[in-house]
Amino acid sequence: MGIKKYKPVTPSRRFATVSTYEEITKDKPERSLVEVQKKHAGRNSVGRITVRHHGGGHKQKYRVIDFRRDKAGIPATVAAIEYDPNRSANIALLNYRDGEKRYILAPLGLQVGATVVSGDGAEPALGNALPVGSIPLGLFIHNIELVPGRGGQIVRTAGSSAQVMSREGEFAQIRLPSGEIRLIHVRCLATIGQMGNLDHSSISLGKAGRKRWMGIRPTVRGVAMNPVDHPMGGGEGRTSGGGHPVSPWGKLAKAGKTRCRRKPSGRFIVQRRK
Repeated sequence: MGIKKYKPVTPSRRFATVSTYEEITKDKPERSLVEVQKKHAGRNSVGRITVRHHGGGHKQKYRVIDFRRDKAGIPATVAAIEYDPNRSANIALLNYRDGEKRYILAPLGLQVGATVVSGDGAEPALGNALPVGSIPLGLFIHNIELVPGRGGQIVRTAGSSAQVMSREGEFAQIRLPSGEIRLIHVRCLATIGQMGNLDHSSISLGKAGRKRWMGIRPTVRGVAMNPVDHPMGGGEGRTSGGGHPVSPWGKLAKAGKTRCRRKPSGRFIVQRRK
């Protein structure tokens, strides 16, 4: 998928780039697979803002994605490749042989008319989902389960992929996109191939308005605030060297470790990303 640039007829057009959407084959989503998505603008059930800088944005409908791939042994044909406003990756509409329709994440190179299948007996071909224990070493995978049967939770963003490094006993070593090597149970499902829409990270929004369309509101710097509003606020002019950058609640904002040392899943990490 390529990137399109415009003539700089306005200041906002000068740096803006958009995707050419060459892979997209269908404009509107499958009506049976969409749900109404209500916006909360970062508020919780009490009405308090728990996630800042959220609000506004274009209306979106949620596409129900099959992360579990639990229709084992039933072949499906790729009917269309579609755009999904809720994620960076594209999605593929599958028509199963028994008549059911489902969405999956579209890997790189998946074409309309291709046949995909999931389960223990599936071949390690593009778009097929099978247990990590059945995937040949060195293959690129995505949409990986952390718990068997829970559904894919990691390696789902555009252009990402993980690699099967080795297997020993009930666990396989998987190298994640961050460089971390993690143990994954051999019964966890993963999908063959690299995630599509590689050029997503190269797109330049070009203007603040496109960020607002995405539902993201402006961010005010802490040093521009008053001391009552932020630990880094106040002072006569800018303050340099007065302390480490922190969040509004005093938590380290740069280079601070945030993962709990006693987290149970830490024992599955063979090699950290740094």
